[in-house]
Amino acid sequence: MKNRIQDLATLDLYQNRGKVKWIIFIASLIISVGSIYYTNTLVSELKERETKQITLYANAMEYVANNSDNLTFIHQGIIQENHNIPVIVADAFGNPTGQYRNIKFKNNATEEDIDKKLRAEVLRMKMDYEPIQIVENQFLYYTNSELLTRLKYYPYVQLSVILVFGVLAFAVFNQSKIAEQNRVWAGLTKETAHQLGTPIASLMAWIDYLKNSPVWEENKEVIVELDKDVSKLRMVTERFSNIGSTPVIKQENIYQVVEEAVSYLRPRISSKVSITLNTHAEEVEAMMNKSLFEWVVENICKNAVDAMKGQGAIEINIVKESEQFVHVDISDTGKGIDKSMFKKVFNPGLTTRKRGWGLGLTLAKRIIEGYHRGRIFVYQSEVGKGTTFRIVLRGTQESAEEFKVNQDPFIG
Repeated sequence: MKNRIQDLATLDLYQNRGKVKWIIFIASLIISVGSIYYTNTLVSELKERETKQITLYANAMEYVANNSDNLTFIHQGIIQENHNIPVIVADAFGNPTGQYRNIKFKNNATEEDIDKKLRAEVLRMKMDYEPIQIVENQFLYYTNSELLTRLKYYPYVQLSVILVFGVLAFAVFNQSKIAEQNRVWAGLTKETAHQLGTPIASLMAWIDYLKNSPVWEENKEVIVELDKDVSKLRMVTERFSNIGSTPVIKQENIYQVVEEAVSYLRPRISSKVSITLNTHAEEVEAMMNKSLFEWVVENICKNAVDAMKGQGAIEINIVKESEQFVHVDISDTGKGIDKSMFKKVFNPGLTTRKRGWGLGLTLAKRIIEGYHRGRIFVYQSEVGKGTTFRIVLRGTQESAEEFKVNQDPFIG
């Protein structure tokens, strides 16, 4: 019971991962804003302290300028002790008088270079703070210290580093997760194929026995259908083996492949569901693994039958869009899909049935996009009217380099 509750909690977390992402994003945003606010508060306090310091500095210079007494302690204790805040003394028109501190120049700078640099700094300082008048026609221009400037931009640098680290960590984690999922898929499919092998071999032997027994003539039709089902089981085993390894992709007549899949399905689904196959030419070829592609068609058709509750119509249209690409549209008259669910229907575990794991469309997407380097998506759907899935396959081997999985032109 405890494990069941944990499984449900994990499933809910997976199915609501979109909300979880938003929660994480909002929490990160709050932390970021809080960090920036706190740092800006420190910057404001330090800025206020530097403003008071520079005001004291200006008052000291004014006092020194207006008094001829021995004021060495003021000059050395206040004016000369400013090692951080850049200051320049200039007239009302911004012309430097030659007094400045904490301004950096290039090595071997000439007097002309120094004067040009000072004038540029005065203009920049004037934009930062209003100058403080020392005496008549002399003003003290200043700007933030290097420490204050670094502290001002520190949170943005910090957040950028955290963001880059987070993106890299997410990429590594995501790739690790995908690799782990692939290993699980491969192991599961290999084991399934292995487990199916023994009973299938036994069934084949029994069918051969029935074919050569006295009951053959009386039960010929039943035995033939049993033989078809066993052949289908062999094909399913082959499919699982292909999922667990690299399947062979080659040119096949897509009309014949789909026709075989439909022919097998027709007598095994509700008689109230009609399946129609349309194409402008029966000699349309595409790059595929026949066994796996039939699996995709069957999964989509079975989902369509469920969506129509065993009554309706399925229409399959094969169109050679160009020399490079072939479209297979599978439409049904079922209950349709809400637009917000177009991408989510391919997520594992998403199903409206009481029984089933919700892996049919997930497998279809993996087969088409992972092995065939094609694309599968909900082409159009309207709630209450039906859904059309579109499969895009490469027409030739040469089109492999031209095809992009997320290329929008395939949508229209």
